[in-house]
Formats: sequence, C-alpha cells, structure tokens
Amino acid sequence: MVKKLHQTLTEKYRRVGESEIHSWQTSLSYMANVMRDLAIPDLAGVAIEYIVPNTQKRVDFIITGLDQQDNEHVVIVELKQWGEAFKVTDKDNIVSTYLGGGIREVTHPSYQAWSYCSLIENFNKDVQNRPIKLHPCAFLHNFDESISPELRDSIYNDILNISPMFTLGQMDSLRNFIKTYIPKADTTNIMESIEHGKLRPSKSLQDSILNMLKGNKEFVLIDDQKVEFEQIKKAALDAIKNNQKTVYIVRGGPGTGKSVVAINLLAECIHNGYMAQYITANAAPRNVYSAMLQQGYTKSEIKALFQSSGTFHTRKKNELQIAIVDEAHRLREKSGMFQNQGEDQIKEIINASIFSVFFIDRNQRVTFSDAGTIDKIRYFGKEQNALIYEGALESQFRCNGSDGYLAWLDNALQIAKTANYDGFEGDYDFKIFDNPHDMYDAIKAQNEINNKSRVLAGYCWDWPKEGRMTSLIKDIQIPEHNFGISWNLGNSDTYAIDPDSINEAGCIHTTQGLEFEYVGVIIGDDLRYEDGKLVVDITKRAKTDQSIKGIKKLLKENPTEAHRIANEIVKNTYRTLMTRGQKGCYIYCTNKELSNYFKLAYNHQLSYTYNEPQVVLSEQPLAADKTNSKIDKLNLKLDK
Repeated sequence: MVKKLHQTLTEKYRRVGESEIHSWQTSLSYMANVMRDLAIPDLAGVAIEYIVPNTQKRVDFIITGLDQQDNEHVVIVELKQWGEAFKVTDKDNIVSTYLGGGIREVTHPSYQAWSYCSLIENFNKDVQNRPIKLHPCAFLHNFDESISPELRDSIYNDILNISPMFTLGQMDSLRNFIKTYIPKADTTNIMESIEHGKLRPSKSLQDSILNMLKGNKEFVLIDDQKVEFEQIKKAALDAIKNNQKTVYIVRGGPGTGKSVVAINLLAECIHNGYMAQYITANAAPRNVYSAMLQQGYTKSEIKALFQSSGTFHTRKKNELQIAIVDEAHRLREKSGMFQNQGEDQIKEIINASIFSVFFIDRNQRVTFSDAGTIDKIRYFGKEQNALIYEGALESQFRCNGSDGYLAWLDNALQIAKTANYDGFEGDYDFKIFDNPHDMYDAIKAQNEINNKSRVLAGYCWDWPKEGRMTSLIKDIQIPEHNFGISWNLGNSDTYAIDPDSINEAGCIHTTQGLEFEYVGVIIGDDLRYEDGKLVVDITKRAKTDQSIKGIKKLLKENPTEAHRIANEIVKNTYRTLMTRGQKGCYIYCTNKELSNYFKLAYNHQLSYTYNEPQVVLSEQPLAADKTNSKIDKLNLKLDK
C-alpha cells in the first residue's frame, strides 16, 4: 500500500521524502488494524492522502459509508505520530510539539481535522446538496496521555467536542466512532462525490468581506494561516496591554492568504473594541472592499477602517492602536500626489501605531517608487525601540493550491531558481494562446458564470486622456490579429467587480491585491525572448506609464542598479498578473518567441539554463559608470 501511495503521489504531484514514507508505513499500519473489525463493512470507501480541493492540503485517511437509516457519512482522520505535546494557553486551538528538530507551535490535531473537513464542505457542492455528513477526528497512535495530558486541557473542549481525539490505547474507541456512522457499505458512491464532485466557485475576499466584518467565519484559517493569525493577535494584545510599540513582519507569496489573515485580524479587532485600520498604498483593494461594505456600513465608518498609506505623515505618535498593512511591498518613501510630503511611510506608520503588522512579498515590487522592504521595516522598528517579530505564510490557496505552478512561473520568468524548471503538474488551468481573440473569448466564457474573470495586460499601451470614459476606444491594439480592447475606464475605481469590466483590460494598479477565478494576461513587448534569453525592454513600456518614471535618470547615474530594478519591475508585474487567477491563467504573448518559450517550458521540453537577464532601458546605449544613487529620494508619481 505504501509503495503504491508513494508512486501515485510522486507521479501526480511531487517528490516524496523518506521521512514521509516512514510516517505512512507506521500510521497506515495502525489504521489497517483499526479497520480490521467485522462491524466496519468491507465495501466502505477508503481514501488515503486525499488532496483537498483548491489547496495542496492532504487528508490522511477518509472512510465513507452509510448508517442504519442509509444516511451518507464521511469520517476524516488526521494521523499524528507525536509522542508528546503541550498546551498553549494564550492562543486559540494552538499547541506546541517537537517538529523539525525543535519545539514548534502548530494547530491542535483536532482543529486540523476539523479545518480540512470545513474546506471540503465549503468547496464540494455534492457534500452540501445530497447531503453528506462529515465527521472529523484525530488519531495520535503513539501519544501516551498519562505522560502528556495537556492536549485534553479544558481550553480545547470546544474543538474536542466537534472533532474527538484518540490516542495510544484508544484504538477500540476510534473503531466505535467509525462504526457509529458507517455500519453499512458505501453503496451510493460517496467516495466518488468526495473525489470528483462538482466544486463550488471559489470564495473571493472581496465577496466575503462584509460577512467577515460582521463576525461570520467566511474563511477557515488552516495550518500556518491559523498559527500566524494567533501569533499576530497575541503580539497585538500584548503590545496594547503593555503599551509597548511592536512591529510584526509577515512574509508570503501570492495566494498564501496574506489578505485573508489581514481582514480576519481587522474583524477580530473590531469585535473586541480595538482601534484598528487596514492600510494599503494601492487604492484598488481599498476601493473594492469599501464598495462591498456599503450595504452594512456608513461611508464614515468605512473610511475609518480603510486608509491610504499616504495619510500617516500627519498622524501623531501612537494615536492608532493597531495598523494592519497589506501589500507592504508597495509602500513608498514620501506621500502626496507629487511624492514630496513626509519622510517615509514605513517610519510614519510605525510611529502612529502601538502595534503594526506588515504583510509583504518581496517579489511584488512593480513600480520604481515601491520602497517597502523587510530591511527597512526592521530598521525603522529598531529606530523606534519596537519589539520586532517575524513570521511567514507558505501554504498556497490560490492557483488551485498549486505550489508547482508558482515555482514553475518563478523559473519561467527567471525570478528565482526552483525545482520546477521543466513544468508542473496539478489541476491549475494554464493555457497559452496564439490569437488574442481566442484568449479573450475563453475568458468571456468563464466570466459569464459569475463575473469573476478578467483580461489583464502589461503596461505597453498608452492610456490617453481622451476616451478614458468609454470602452469603445480600444487603447490596446494588436494589429496583426485585428484585436483591440480598452484599458479599464477612468470613471470607475472598482474594475475588479464592475459588471462591464469584461470589456476592458485591467493593469497592475487596478488588480494587485485582488483575485479572480480566471485571468487572461496579455504579455506585451516589454518582455520577449531572443537568442536563448529573456529580454526586459523598458523602451516598449507606454509613455503614460508612471511606474518607471525616474529609471532613465538612474541609468545615467548607476546603470547596474537601473538594470536590476527594471528587470525586477517588469518580471514582477507579469508574475503578479499571472497569479491573480484562483482557477486558471490564460496568456497571449505579442512576442512569438516568448510564446514558444512558455510552451516548451510548460510541456517539459525546455533545455533549461538560468541566464543573466538582458535588459534594454534606452534606445541609445549609455556609457556605464559606477556612481551610486539613492533611489528612495526620487519624487515620483506612481499611478497611471
């Protein structure tokens, strides 16, 4: 069984380590003994290492069958080989145990089983409609409660009542739990519905934010999300209680749940009477969230909750209790329309709040003025004598949970070397189109389902003042295919949710920080492939693109740094656009060689070499010199 499981997972998803194989051998032998009971039907359904939809999370063991009244049931078992664990009294459903060579905080095994159960219930229409009843539990077969009793402390009573825990010597109790729900065989193909049932559309944060702020649990936080959320919450409460300025840095890539954790934290603060604000430099997510809240909150209440990062240079010291900074990589140095006010937004936010948490992805810097870095947050935190904590979010909840797609994309764009240079496996819908009409038609078809798909484009076409209010003027033109589409309109700041936005193409400024089900990305001439190399060509960016304003000046002063930043901005722009889709990403490249490059990479046919980037910044090459320039002192206007 273990050999077959190893082969299946290796072929379909990823490499599997020896420690995991040993874990299966031990845990599955215990489950085999549990299942050896005449009262558990031979034809009960069994699944091992089931992949939860839209994630890469795996349920260890699933049993399906019928009860005496022929109701359909599923028992979900989370298996642990722990020998010892300890309660954590100041965080909800968190425990500590020995993992990875040291003591680590993780979710309680019963919570973990329940959270996976909740994900299946939320995503699977068959589970909801038939209905199929799910029952989570945890089995810690090596865990001696006489030595380590703390996992049954009263602080865990609520989750243990929902999701019971079985430990060393309680194999019969687990058998009885299973037999209570599954005394009869799976004769109605419950397992088939769990594995292949129709999935609900993925939840988006913008659709769920009103219910979240009202206190409803729209998103179940699982694994590292839950641990990080509880650690941030504790640090915030300690900071306020002790009047100790505190800074918390949370690293996370696209789809790891940074914004979900941030909004959950905002909701928790509101319901517990703390003064908290959600802060971004980019207006797009604030505008969309504000629009979705209009049915439940007044304009003044919404304004009090959602703030621009450019307002903090006028704030007094510690006037805000909790500052929740999303998309912190987009923070700028100075504020104001002409970037001439204040000193540094990071410094000003830390100064104005007792507790500040910064959610950041270093690979989402997309403009020349983006100045949010982990080093700067640390520096300004230390300057103000703040306690500094750091954490990370790693589990993937966008791109259909495909860590492989993100790793492949980083390699394909030559942002980072990963193990997925030769393609990726999984259920993420990635397609390369040779004709922009075909890509557009495919995205429109997806959008007809629920208005959650959009066309996006690199900023290689001008956005002229004339025609910004009508989609009849086609700003983006691809003559060889007689294709045209307008940029997102200037009379709306909620492109992501507007019903007619499918007739427009969004840019990085209107979509970063938001998500869709499917995106169609037009990759323009600022990224091409020639002579076996990716070429970043800033000269192909639109003249109206303010995100690279200042790059030519830097090119004269410090060409090496100018090349590095240009390479980073262009590639990060496409990485960000190509990871907005929860279920799929379709692309069209204006450069045919680049399209062929992606096809070879996607189809495992690329003889891969990781080359130094070739960057074109000026049509007239300039002599290189070694003059240093302080980029952060440039006054730039960001948005198009």
